[in-house]
Amino acid sequence: MQIRQIQPSDFAFISSVMDDWWGGRQVRHLLHRMFFDHFADTGFAAVEGEEIVGFLVGFQSQSRPEIGYIHFVGVSPTARGKEIGRSLYRRFFAAARERGCLAAQAITSPGNAASIAFHRRMGFALLEGDGVEEGVPVALDYSGPGQHRVRFSLPLAQAVF
Repeated sequence: MQIRQIQPSDFAFISSVMDDWWGGRQVRHLLHRMFFDHFADTGFAAVEGEEIVGFLVGFQSQSRPEIGYIHFVGVSPTARGKEIGRSLYRRFFAAARERGCLAAQAITSPGNAASIAFHRRMGFALLEGDGVEEGVPVALDYSGPGQHRVRFSLPLAQAVF
């Protein structure tokens, strides 16, 4: 497996598989082409042969440049358990540090126990919220009315590369 920067041409494939990779959940609309056009230097694709088996879309915050924000990460169901997600995060951590970021942040849905467990294993702390759902702190209405999110943060000095 190789990890490379995403390219605008990756958008069509990644967009076409997202809902399947999320078990039929409709998530495709959450990832826009502009990330592939304007943030390719901090987005990465995991490739086996010619096939994309995972991706990470992230960027350096414009309003808080000390933060590297991970917007979306996906791994093909057929490629899970191979440390692809961890490898993508590590590549992003390195890119964020090169740009002067001091921390990485991400969000997930409170019902996504696998994502919460993954972030905890990676060393992320759960940020305080203004509510609790599924036993974890959430930022209420973070992604719109009724769209609560678990927020994570990891000081890059503590990140394992």
